[in-house]
Amino acid sequence: MSSMQQHVWRRSLWRRSLSILLILLLWGLAGCQPLQARDSDGIQHLTLWHGVNPPANRDVLDDLVAQFNQSHDQIELEALYVGQGDQQIPKILTAVLGQSPPDLLWYAPMLTGQLIELDAIRPLDDWYAQTKLLDDLDPSLYEAIALEDHLWSVPFGVNNVGIFYRPSLFAEAGITQVPHTWDELRQVAQLLTDREAHPPRHGIILPLGKGEWTVFMWLSFLWSAAGDLLDHGQIHLVTPEAIAALHLWQDMVADGSALLSQPERGYELTDFLAGKVAMQLTGPWTLRELRSTGVDFAVMPIPMDRQPATAIGGENLFIFRTHPEREQAALQVAEFLVSEAAQTQWAIGTGYLPVNLRSRQSQAYQAVVQDQPALQIFLDQAEQGRSRPIFANYNRLSDQLGRAIEAVMLQSKSPEEALHQAQQRLNRMLGSAP
Repeated sequence: MSSMQQHVWRRSLWRRSLSILLILLLWGLAGCQPLQARDSDGIQHLTLWHGVNPPANRDVLDDLVAQFNQSHDQIELEALYVGQGDQQIPKILTAVLGQSPPDLLWYAPMLTGQLIELDAIRPLDDWYAQTKLLDDLDPSLYEAIALEDHLWSVPFGVNNVGIFYRPSLFAEAGITQVPHTWDELRQVAQLLTDREAHPPRHGIILPLGKGEWTVFMWLSFLWSAAGDLLDHGQIHLVTPEAIAALHLWQDMVADGSALLSQPERGYELTDFLAGKVAMQLTGPWTLRELRSTGVDFAVMPIPMDRQPATAIGGENLFIFRTHPEREQAALQVAEFLVSEAAQTQWAIGTGYLPVNLRSRQSQAYQAVVQDQPALQIFLDQAEQGRSRPIFANYNRLSDQLGRAIEAVMLQSKSPEEALHQAQQRLNRMLGSAP
């Protein structure tokens, strides 16, 4: 064994030992008492962990929870905010390993594969067959709930990525049409950039960071270039399409028309609201916040390269393995939250798109769409949307892809170099061929 091989072997052994130690510590911290069917008062006290943001959207969820509790005298649901996505993972793993998980989890569907590996959630095929709920759900969401011939979660909030822009700044720059292609996006971003303004203005803000937010925003461009993350089920990052999508972002940073966000804070709207940037990648969940500011804004679809595309996002409800009676109660919660009435209230209150098709067609929701034309952009664009894969290694894929995007945005590596290194690291982690 060469010295280099010995080094890699020792490092691998050290990482495995550390992982085992961490699992044992988490197990000890969480305790190992399984949840009982009912508490001493005879009521099933259920918990729903979530990361609903901004706070105004949590108020909408809390109101729905209160309605559920009022209509179910044998079930008491408590919704607990447990932080944003990356903050939740250690808490979720601790709870699962300690056999004290929440009854329901509101989380992005990419966690599905990992939860299945841990045997933490129950499949929902029988429940879907009994409720006929699939008939009411947006068919495009099936990709985010199905894995290994089973259905694993319940769509609750759905959205997709578009570009919000300031019409007043477009008019000031003499721009009369929104960009429809990548070339037009670059041209418009340059026209909107004004370094002499007070404060200086950039055409667009792009997310800086290696977290899932950055990956989620960038995937719309990869898919617009007709690219993909997988090739016959295998992760394949070094493709002409991925390189082109990264070059687009890198070029806008290099020519000064794009401002980079604060690290891992690409979702913040501060610079957009202040007029420091004229365009920002985000989704319909920000509509309520934007309308409350009084600032002018509108929405355009993602400009295309080879085809229209957007990344479908949102969160699903997972039912954890606890006790059969508790699981059935949790499914009652899920059925309530995806009903036409609940989805209409959630969508109107937050800006998310309803997952329930009857809700989308309801008179109440259509009245809101009429009042907020931006919603129609997201509804129309959803037809070209794709969901991120939910296989078990998505977290590793996302982490390495995020690191590659960050390196390119900081101009420290070329797209080709960054993607090649990300692929190599993934190959080593997953034991794939180099």
